[in-house]
Order: sequence, then C-alpha cells, then structure tokens
Amino acid sequence: MIVSEAAEVTKERTEQPGDPCVMVIFGASGDLTKRKLIPALYNLARESLLSRHFAVIGFARRPMSNEEFRKKISQEIKEFATSPVDPELWDRFVKQLYYLPGDVQDANSFRELQSVLAQIDKEHGTRGNYFYYMAMAPDFFCPIVQQLGATGLVREENGQWRRVIIEKPFGHDLDSARALNQAIRQVLSEKQIYRIDHYLGKETVQNILVFRFGNGIFEPIWNRRYIDHVQITVAEDLGVEQRGDYYEEAGTLRDMVPNHIFQLITLTAMEPPISFEADAVRDEQAKILRAIQPLSPEEVLTLTVRGQYGEGQIGGEPVPAYRSEPKVAPDSRTETFVALKLSIDNWRWADIPFYLRTGKRLPKRVTEIAIEFKRAPFILFRKTPIERLTPNQLVLHIQPDEGISLRFGAKVPGPLVRLGAVNMNFDYADYFGSTPSTGYERLLYDCMCGDATLFQRADMVEAGWSVVAPILDVWKALPPRAFPNYASGTWGPKEADELMERDGRRWRKISD
Repeated sequence: MIVSEAAEVTKERTEQPGDPCVMVIFGASGDLTKRKLIPALYNLARESLLSRHFAVIGFARRPMSNEEFRKKISQEIKEFATSPVDPELWDRFVKQLYYLPGDVQDANSFRELQSVLAQIDKEHGTRGNYFYYMAMAPDFFCPIVQQLGATGLVREENGQWRRVIIEKPFGHDLDSARALNQAIRQVLSEKQIYRIDHYLGKETVQNILVFRFGNGIFEPIWNRRYIDHVQITVAEDLGVEQRGDYYEEAGTLRDMVPNHIFQLITLTAMEPPISFEADAVRDEQAKILRAIQPLSPEEVLTLTVRGQYGEGQIGGEPVPAYRSEPKVAPDSRTETFVALKLSIDNWRWADIPFYLRTGKRLPKRVTEIAIEFKRAPFILFRKTPIERLTPNQLVLHIQPDEGISLRFGAKVPGPLVRLGAVNMNFDYADYFGSTPSTGYERLLYDCMCGDATLFQRADMVEAGWSVVAPILDVWKALPPRAFPNYASGTWGPKEADELMERDGRRWRKISD
C-alpha cells in the first residue's frame, strides 16, 4: 500500500510542471553548471517537470556562440548525467540552451542580456518570467544584483515574476551577512531572494518534517522527556582538493555550520508549523536558531573542538596533509574539522545537548542525524544476566544512502533473559525506487513554482551567524597550537571524543 500511494503522489507531481520561464546562469562556464545545474534540469525535463515554455541562458566571460555552448554541454552531460541520456529528449532540451558572453560588472552586457531575454520570450513563450542563478564567487553577488536592478531585469509587473538564487557562502561573518542582506534588499524584495542550500534538496532532509509530524508514534516522544541527546555528523572523505584558496579564507566552521548543519538542526528541533507554506515553516526554523544559546568565551574553550588533518590513508591509499594541499599555506591555522556542543533554550529541548561534528578526510562520506533516547529504568532486570540496557536510537541517514534506521532491544531466544540489539532499516530506494538526482532538482523546481520553503530567509542567515560569531572571535584570538591534530582517515582529534566523554556519552560508531 505504501508503494502504491507513493507512486500516486509521484504521478500527481509530474502533471504539474514549473511555470514558463527563462533561467539565466551567471558563471555558466564553471563546474557547478556542468556538474549539477544542467544535469538537474535534464532530470526535471525527463520527469516532465519543466514547462514546454522554458529556456536557459548561460552568461560568462568566455567567448562562445550558442552552438559552441550547446556542443560543450552535450559533451559534458555524458560525464555528469545521473542516468543514461535519452538522445531524443536531449536533442529537444539542448535547443533550449543559449549563451551570452559578457562581464557581470559591465552595464552594456546587461543591456544585451535584456535584449536576448526579450527575443527568447517571443521564441519560447516564457511570459517574461526570469530567474537568475549566481554560480559565481560571492564577491560578484552584489554587483550582479545591482546591474539587474539598474537594467530593470528584476522588476515585477503585469503578473511577471523575477527571482534570484544565491549560492552559499552568504557572507563570511555576521557583519558581512547583514551588509549583503541590506545591499541586496535595496534592489530585491525578500520574496524574490532564494538563498540556496543544496543539502535541503536531499529527500531525507525534506522527509524529516513528514516523519516527525505525520506519524503519531514519534511526535509525542520528540522532546526532553524522552530524548537524551542528538548527534549530527557531516563527514567527508575528500580533502580540500583544488579549493585550497577558498578554504584558507573560510575553514570548516564557516563553510558548513551556519548553513548545512544549522538547517539540519532546525528541521530536527522545530515546533510544528501551522502549515507547509514557506513562511510558516521558516518562522519555526528561525525560532530554533534564535533559541540556540550563544557560547561565552569560556564556553568556547570547553564546548568546541577544531582540528586540521595531517597525512594518512583513505581507502588504503596515502593522502597528503592539509598543509601540503595546493594553494594552502605551509603553516596554515585553518580548521578542517569542527565539533560543537550546543543547547537550545526552549521548553521542548531544555537541557538536551546537540552534538555536531563535521570535517574533511574522515574515514567515509556520510551525513546523518542520530536521536538517542533515554534508557529505560533498569530495576526490572536486576536479577537477570543483563548488566545494562542499550538506549534506543533513531538515525536519519541523509547521504550517501538515504533512509531511516531504528535500534531497539529484544530478547535473545533461549532459557535465559538476554538482551540483543535489533536494527530496523528503511531504505528509500527499496521502498520507493531510486530516482537519479543531483540534489538540485527539487530546489530549481521550487524556485520555478515560487515555493521558498527550502530556501533560507534573511533573518535565518543572520541568526545562524550570530551563533557562530563568538566561536570565530575566540578562535581568531587564540590560534591553534597543535595543528595538524588528526590523521587523515580517522574520526577527528581526540578532543572531539573527550567532548562527549565528559558528559558520559560517546559518538555513534559509524562503520568505516
């Protein structure tokens, strides 16, 4: 029955393609476009979720004609498509791609863009609806928005909509995030701004709300009375690769915590929204971010851990230390691992710790949220061979394999009372089938439909940076002394284990 209901929902969705529109990709010659955006758009076309009246304009400095751009994309899709490419569908899709060479700081380029958009409107019937994707470095966000505003390309009139998708990082600290918000909102209204976090395109992340609020068995115990603590792990086995220059400026705390990890926390901890309307959901997320207690300087020293990977082995192969990576300073003090203990100061979560860890060059790529419940009273088992009760644990697996698992105790068959741990596992692919995805499909589709539920609002961005700000300040004032302090292929520095051991807890063991 579950499978048939799921299939019915999918069928309903495929009958509702996005609005007629033109997507303009600033930075169309870069990696994001070929690896994620074009494959995601093709997947939407395959699922009949793109309007028949749709087109893409790639905008970048590199000189190229429309045909050269189409030929380039046609070669790249062979490598980055998430499933076999249907030649007939691709032939129709690629004819919707256009290219405009230009400079994002040149007003003439935007006047030319205005002319091209008007022409494509006529050819494809896109009704003057445009959305712009910032697939460029953050330094260009403001100049692009200002040029769009000066040219009138974000003005909404006569039922036409104009939207802008902005990639992370959205600022590098609280002050810069506020300044960026203020600058962009001089040109755009908040409802036109879509601050994207591709983690929220994951099915399991979206399913957190359905799982929590659509199942009467879980919501009544989703609080401080029954839950002991929450662990969130976002681990990567890769190093910084060719992004050393970016990582030297950002570090793991800035790169992962105010966006990806805080989004996971808010969906895990939020109160039920009054509806699934975008602002109803985001209102509750914002409340959680404001309820996270900022750490004092003294607490930063005891409740946070930072690390940097040294040389080691991943998958049996030797890998270099962070300081040996390209574009990284040989004496770099940049962290590649972060562990935090945070508290949410509200009625539901009072005194329940949230432990977070994220890092590079860890043993495997995995993202998960583990909810550990309080142990049952032991009194019943005092005169049995059982020495201790294992707590129940609910794990939401987000990547690479999306699913949910539940651990509980059961009696081992035999004359003695012995307890064994049982794991019940639900895998999305087994129950609903696997749909090849880049993680961007849902987000692009939602933008075309005007649904901002999975995108961050200005107050959420600033609230996230407010929590991180005291940590950044202390870490800046007290440089690390022992970097590198964990070997590649391990689960981070020993201080991360000690962070939990002081509370009588341990990180969930994730098989390597």
